[in-house]
Amino acid sequence: MNSGKTAPGERIGLLHVYTGAGKGKTTAALGAALRALGWGIRVCVIQFIKGYAQIGEARFAEEFGDRLVFKQFAADPSPRIDEAKVRERREAVEAAMEFAERVIRSGECGLVILDEINNAMHYNLVGVDRVLRLIQDKPRHVELILTGRNAPRQIIEAADYVTEMNLVKHPFQRGIKARKGIDY
Repeated sequence: MNSGKTAPGERIGLLHVYTGAGKGKTTAALGAALRALGWGIRVCVIQFIKGYAQIGEARFAEEFGDRLVFKQFAADPSPRIDEAKVRERREAVEAAMEFAERVIRSGECGLVILDEINNAMHYNLVGVDRVLRLIQDKPRHVELILTGRNAPRQIIEAADYVTEMNLVKHPFQRGIKARKGIDY
C-alpha cells in the first residue's frame, strides 16, 4: 500500500490484516499494541463486534491511562455471541466506524486496531468502500490493524501484511468453553 522512500527517522504506518477461522487474530493485534506501547506509541483498540466488558484486554487497558484507548460499542452479558447477534449490531458498528474515522484521521494514535471489522464488512454492517477510503485517507504515520474472519479480497489487496489464522484444532471442538485469561 505505502511505497516510496521515507526520510531518516520518519515513521511510516502500514496496514496489517489478521484473518481466518483460527484463534489468534485479536491476540496478534494486542501483541503489536503491547510492542508499540513499549516504544511510547499511543494505541487505540476499537472493538466492532465484541462487547463483553470483562474481557481481559479491556481490564488491561485501564492500566495504561490515555496511552491505550480501548473502546467497545456493543454490550454482551458473556464473551460468546452468535451470528444472529452479530447481524443485529448495525448501530454499534456505525458508532464504532464513526469513532474510528475520527481517531484515525486525527493522527493522535500511532497504532489503531479495528478489532473484528472484517466480520462487520462480511455481514454488510459497514461497507468495504468506506473502510478502503479510511485506509487511503489515514495519516502517513498511523499503523492500522484490521482483524476478524472473512477479510474482503479488496482489503487483503490493499494490505501490507496479511496473516491468515487457520483452524487446525481447537478445545471448543471437544466441548471446552472459553477460559478467562486465555480466550477472553
